[in-house]
Amino acid sequence: MTPDPIADLEAELVDVWRRGTIRTRERAHRIHPKLDPACYPLLMLLTRQDEAVPMAVLLTQLVVEKSTLTRQIDALTRLGLARRTPDPEDARARLVSLTEEGRSLLSEQRAEAVAAWRRELSQWDADDLRTLTSLLHRLGSSVDRG
Repeated sequence: MTPDPIADLEAELVDVWRRGTIRTRERAHRIHPKLDPACYPLLMLLTRQDEAVPMAVLLTQLVVEKSTLTRQIDALTRLGLARRTPDPEDARARLVSLTEEGRSLLSEQRAEAVAAWRRELSQWDADDLRTLTSLLHRLGSSVDRG
């Protein structure tokens, strides 16, 4: 039987996803012991922003239901990691941003995560890492268009 590269890719991605879920849970709990790991992608999006983000933008980027996003923002707010403010351009809309404490905790966690990746991939060639990054971006873009 000839190996099917697409089936092999699917199997490997499932394994990567499983390991990533474990890492996400560990990293979320390092940020705050009561942080639901499901909120971690939202936090990662907020760390990439220098200013508050409209909830509508977060909904589009996270592809979640509005009620799910609202619950996640409520949870982050209760933990002191994020804040919700009125949108000055639309009284009905809300903007979401990290608090200073949230940004600080995430910055520390991100530095730890990068250090862990550096240790784990220290034997890899830099060109291989660039190729992997490029291919993952290409895969993600292909799937988004899917």
